[in-house]
Amino acid sequence: MNNVRPKKHLGQHFLTDLSIAKNIADGLTGFKGYKQALEVGPGMGVLTDFLIERNDIDTHLIDIDKESIEYLEKKYPTLGNKIISGDFLRMDLATHFGGEPFALIGNFPYNISTQIYFKLLENKDLIPECVGMIQKEVAQRIASKHGNKVYGILSVLLQAFFEVEYLFTVPPGVFNPPPKVESAVIRLRRNDTAALDCDEKLFFRVVKQGFNNRRKTLRNSLKPLNLSDELRAWEMLDKRAEQLTVADFVLLTQKIETDWNSQHPSK
Repeated sequence: MNNVRPKKHLGQHFLTDLSIAKNIADGLTGFKGYKQALEVGPGMGVLTDFLIERNDIDTHLIDIDKESIEYLEKKYPTLGNKIISGDFLRMDLATHFGGEPFALIGNFPYNISTQIYFKLLENKDLIPECVGMIQKEVAQRIASKHGNKVYGILSVLLQAFFEVEYLFTVPPGVFNPPPKVESAVIRLRRNDTAALDCDEKLFFRVVKQGFNNRRKTLRNSLKPLNLSDELRAWEMLDKRAEQLTVADFVLLTQKIETDWNSQHPSK
């Protein structure tokens, strides 16, 4: 077997600690009965080794780095077409898994971790569980509750559809090369919200606009949405975006939709 290690790519730092790799793999619980898992950015397969030992999960791998793919194909010849050479962010997940549910897992490359979670949101009804190792700062942001200064867009959007658990912190020394920051592992599990009680596209827009100027009150940060004077007088708009729960944002979206309809009634 070719023992040449793949080079670091896409901001990824390869995990070398086997006990941490096992803990990450054990983070998948089979929540809501999925039987397949996709590991993003497997690199040298340190995490993969523990995933393929599990009899309850059929493991698939995707990596954009050709050198990593060649290494993985030699290391895991029995996986065959379950080793995918490509860009996860462009992958048609529904087609690949035949519309069946699957888990998402990986030591996610730092510089695309946020995009990975937005991709998760786009496929939220296919992915009941996700376990990812990411930069600690991003993990804290995703897991934080309203009122916290790091609570933001991803916090609200992900928590609208997933229960978020901060599992454990990972020190820099267990990676090659060591990153300059700490990492953390978080687990997301799909909640029972089949659909929000508001227009989902507008909800996303309101959340993003609300945090666009997070130091300002919502009355000021939502100005581009052209709210009526009546709605602008609503006391909730005295708050900043970080003070609102997911339910508050749903209510705000409902109010904005009603406000727009009253300003532009159907002819």
